[in-house]
Amino acid sequence: MRTQFKLLLLFIFFHLSVNSQVTPAIKQNLHEAQPESAGISAIRLSKIDAMLKEAVNSGQVPGVVALIAKDGKIVYHSAHGTANGKGRPLKKDDIFRIASQTKAITSTAVMILWEEGKFKLDDPISKYIPEFANMQVLESFNEQDSSFTGRPAENQITIRHLLTHTSGLGYGLIDGDHRMRKIYQKNGVIELFTTEDIKIEQMVKNLAKLPLHQEPGEKFVYSVGLDVLGYFVEVVSGKSFDVFLKERIFDPLGMSDTGFYISENKGNRLVAIQEKKDGKWYDFPSTFYEPDYPLKGAKTFFSGGAGLTSTARDYATFLQMYLNGGTYNGNQILSRKTIEMMMKNQTGDKWGDGNKFHGLAFGVISPEGVTNGGEGSAGTFDWGGYFNTQYFADPEENILGVLLKQTQGNTGDQTAWKFRQMTFSAVAN
Repeated sequence: MRTQFKLLLLFIFFHLSVNSQVTPAIKQNLHEAQPESAGISAIRLSKIDAMLKEAVNSGQVPGVVALIAKDGKIVYHSAHGTANGKGRPLKKDDIFRIASQTKAITSTAVMILWEEGKFKLDDPISKYIPEFANMQVLESFNEQDSSFTGRPAENQITIRHLLTHTSGLGYGLIDGDHRMRKIYQKNGVIELFTTEDIKIEQMVKNLAKLPLHQEPGEKFVYSVGLDVLGYFVEVVSGKSFDVFLKERIFDPLGMSDTGFYISENKGNRLVAIQEKKDGKWYDFPSTFYEPDYPLKGAKTFFSGGAGLTSTARDYATFLQMYLNGGTYNGNQILSRKTIEMMMKNQTGDKWGDGNKFHGLAFGVISPEGVTNGGEGSAGTFDWGGYFNTQYFADPEENILGVLLKQTQGNTGDQTAWKFRQMTFSAVAN
């Protein structure tokens, strides 16, 4: 009898030990908490706050909203400076144009459909958008009228290519090749957003008529590939892109201030893009983007690469879902295994210098990159937006940071690297 009892105890101990190894980490919803409860130094957070205040006072930026969360606990969330040229004080819940931070959300939408078995990552995009079946690679360019000739591409653009900026597509006005900039301009490629009555389908099908930088898969060239995938989501899901994002990502996560367009009752929370002239900040005039976006206009264009607006709290919620292994607030958006795959090196040595590699729409710190210091653990993922916004999230430390500004021009802004470096330095446990 005593032997049987010992065997039973051993069985229970073994069973508990095995289960303790496979039980997933607690899924955290964001909530405000004291820094010490998350193992963060309050003193060092005060130094971050002082750094951001000084950046505003010295004219590096007109205003900044910053948020830090660890283990789902918001330990720092502040706003400093002004929201527009009129001097309105910036608030923590103000709304920013997040530009290329949209890409991570579009990638998430694509992978939701991938998990449902709708496609394979290495399917040619022409299987779903036939206009991409016969792409050409740029051969010659006429400087006088921006006309061009091309040769037939040997390879098809795949969905993976579009997610990793290896499709051969370009990025118009921010493209490194002036020939592509002129070709895209002449042929009406919209890169960010517009107030005109245009749909993403129209732009994407027009894009398919234009030449590629190089053979698909050959090298990394930052591109409008995520815009193509926004329309791809519409084709595969049968829903408009904005509706799909709302139903499958924003509503389940409670991201009530994120979307392509802003309702009138939220218009007073939109932060103006500013530039500095003669030592003063002014609202940036209309150039290649529409300053009235996302408040006015037809509100029909849903840019998967750069069109969303959001708040620091909303975007932190999105990042926390990834740190949670794909779940938030009881809703599973993605599988943990899917996220693991998304954060693997998808481009080999085509992007970065070994310190960082490209996942599926994310930049990821490599083991070698950790030695640089101040960037986070290996596997930390990040990106930014054209109007001076940044984010990072470290799965090993379960910590994230969001830094939102709205500026154009080189103003000597040093807040991005300082904020990140000082955030990791504030971890005290």
